[in-house]
Amino acid sequence: MIAADPAAYLVADEVIDFDDPAVRSLAAEHRAAQPDDLRFAQAVFEYVRDQVRHSFDAQDPRVSLTASQTLEHGVGLCYAKSHLLTALLRAEGIPAGLCYQTLTDDGETYMLHGLIAVHLQGAWHRQDPRGNKPGVDAQFRLGTEQLAWPVRPELGERDHPQLYVHPSANVVAVLSSTTDVLSLVGPGALPIEP
Repeated sequence: MIAADPAAYLVADEVIDFDDPAVRSLAAEHRAAQPDDLRFAQAVFEYVRDQVRHSFDAQDPRVSLTASQTLEHGVGLCYAKSHLLTALLRAEGIPAGLCYQTLTDDGETYMLHGLIAVHLQGAWHRQDPRGNKPGVDAQFRLGTEQLAWPVRPELGERDHPQLYVHPSANVVAVLSSTTDVLSLVGPGALPIEP
C-alpha cells in the first residue's frame, strides 16, 4: 500500500466532515464506551457496516456523499459508508484513509469499490464497511484481511495501491451529479478508476 505519513490522514475536508456536530457526537459516544483505540475502531467499523444500510441492498435512492449526509440518511453506497467511517476514526485521532478496488460481476463490466485503511499498531489495515449480506462477510481484522470481496486477478479485478487522504474526484463527481443513487447501475455508471 502506498501511503503518506499517518498524520496526513487526520484532516477534515468537505466530504470527510468530522467537524459536523452529529458525526463528532457519534464518535465521542463510541469513544466513551471504548477508550482503547483498537476497540473503538472496531466499534465504529461495526456501526457503519451494520447500522448504515447499503443503498443498493436497501433499494434507497437517496444520495449520500459526505460523512454527515451518510449518518443523517442512514444509507449510502460503499463510498459514502467509507467516508463516514473515515470521519469517525479521524474525529478521535486515528489515522484513516480511503482505498479502492476495481471489481466486476460478469468479467465485462467493471466498477470502483470503496473501502478504507486504518492505522493501528504501527501499520495500515484495510477494512470494508460495505455491509454484509448473503455471500458477503466483511469483518474487522488486523493482519489478515476479511473484505467484502477478495480481488480476482483472473477476471481483471485489482486493488489500487494508493491510500488517499481525500475521496476520489471521480467518486465525488459521480455522486454529486445524480439525484438517484439507484440509477448508477450499468456500464459507465460508476467510475472504474479512482
